[in-house]
Amino acid sequence: MSGSQWRGIDMVGRVELQQVDEEGLQELLAVAVEDAAPEEVMPPVAGPPGWTLERQGAFRNWHRARRAGLAGPLRESTFAIIHDGKIVGSARLALRDSHGVLETGMWLARSWRGHGIGTAALRILLHEAARAGARVVVADTKAHNSAALAALRRNGATLIASQGTVEVHAELMPKETPTPSPPTANP
Repeated sequence: MSGSQWRGIDMVGRVELQQVDEEGLQELLAVAVEDAAPEEVMPPVAGPPGWTLERQGAFRNWHRARRAGLAGPLRESTFAIIHDGKIVGSARLALRDSHGVLETGMWLARSWRGHGIGTAALRILLHEAARAGARVVVADTKAHNSAALAALRRNGATLIASQGTVEVHAELMPKETPTPSPPTANP
């Protein structure tokens, strides 16, 4: 996989983020099809449930459209989350309308959840957000997503529950990376 890369070492092994190129995109799709439901990893696509050919094409197109990164027309970048050399999920950073605000989101294959990988990946994303000049990073999740809430808390998020819904909004501060060493991620 080529492109930008960020690394961290945590208690469960090496966690890296790499911008999604074509080779990585095929690996990422294979992981999603094998170990995640479409609604967990991509925007909705009309049609029958499951990983249809149309849904797989939409997944590829969604990531390809974001390849230009934060400076591109969609102002969003996607990354493969790599654990000990294996793609295990995806993360994203997107510019929002407010100056200096980036939004993040991620998914992990089911068999890799609960091992601290999401916490480490988020920590690396916060370093990348600082590098991009963000003053705040926001994320949204559901109140029942205990793994996401734990990763957000471990990275210092302020959590705000929406009244009358199951939505939780999180605000995080980007973390400066000491130069020239890469960020270290510990769960």
